Amino acid sequence: MYLEIKNLSKTYGANKVLDNININLEKGKFLCLLGPSGSGKSTILHSIGGFIDHEGEIILDNENITYLEASQRKVSTVFQSLGLFSHMTVLDNVMYGLKFNQKSLNTNQKKDLAYQTIEMVGLKGYEKRKPTGLSGGERQRVALARSLVVKPKLLLMDEPFSALDQKLREKMQLEIRRIHKDFDLTTIFVTHDQSEAFKMADEVIVLNQGRIIDKGPAQRVYNNPANKKTLNFIGQKNIIGNSYIRPEKVKISDKGEEFTIKDIIFMGSTIELFVENNYKQLKVLLLNDNFDKKIGDRIKLRYDMEYIEWKYYTY
Repeated sequence: MYLEIKNLSKTYGANKVLDNININLEKGKFLCLLGPSGSGKSTILHSIGGFIDHEGEIILDNENITYLEASQRKVSTVFQSLGLFSHMTVLDNVMYGLKFNQKSLNTNQKKDLAYQTIEMVGLKGYEKRKPTGLSGGERQRVALARSLVVKPKLLLMDEPFSALDQKLREKMQLEIRRIHKDFDLTTIFVTHDQSEAFKMADEVIVLNQGRIIDKGPAQRVYNNPANKKTLNFIGQKNIIGNSYIRPEKVKISDKGEEFTIKDIIFMGSTIELFVENNYKQLKVLLLNDNFDKKIGDRIKLRYDMEYIEWKYYTY
């Protein structure tokens, strides 16, 4: 296994923020750590990066890096704040990443490597500009280039898009996926945004109060959550007893169960319906495809409830 985290725990005073975390990650995978604020996501990242002390072991590419300084770990981190130097050019910011790494390279070799990396993140021609003259997305790419130029074994990203508007955020999500593949990276990405996690990740780990409550391939975690805590946190759902159905899996059908439409919310590409009958209430998510019903109309719906399994409650 490329990355092994064994029994990782962290305590601040009487507050245990990480409780026996175990993670195995294959080389080339994109892992998202997903959870609410205070669930321990960033603490895991800071532990891997070598920025805080902790209990447990971290093994990267068959090397135990638990007691190595951050600069010795061959791990690069992109933080929320980005940490760019406003008085330096894009080229100098990227080359700064080589100051403590790649010491065998001379200045010209370092400059060539920086130019290549800047081009790969889509900033060719921006080398002499300074961060203050760049857009939010461009500054993100400079920070990413500085992290990539040192050829890390592992890339860590701590909610790097939190300050971006939605349109730019979505653009950068796709860009990071491209760069992840182009550079053949192994990446751990922290977010509290569920749609972001499922859009970007090969694998997802869901955290709650410092513990892993679910982990696995992104589609499995969403489609078949391992427990009720995961289900309550991830996505929209209709819960009836120990069964649930996602709103997007409820379909209109002439042979379905009859409901009355109580509310309709237009959301652009989709429409949310709130329906009820004498036995249940459901939320329904439909594509905006010439839907012609109105509040008070009757509608027939087909759905198959899925049972919530409890056997994988904690890890």
